[in-house]
Amino acid sequence: MKQEKEIEKSYSRKAVAAKLRRLADSLESNRTFQIQIAGERIHIPPSATVEFEYARDGVEEEVEIEVKWRRK
Repeated sequence: MKQEKEIEKSYSRKAVAAKLRRLADSLESNRTFQIQIAGERIHIPPSATVEFEYARDGVEEEVEIEVKWRRK
């Protein structure tokens, strides 16, 4: 049975910058990245792929950074 879950959490700019720095360091070092989002601990393996997505709708624009991996 497929389990679906989605969590969204906003952080301050300073907190986002720190998390992105840690993610970049983990990717560069080929290490697992650990992050806690809304109380849930997530482990992102070094084999994860990273995609940048851009969307524009009228006057609104959006860039999403998406990190994907398969669960074992």
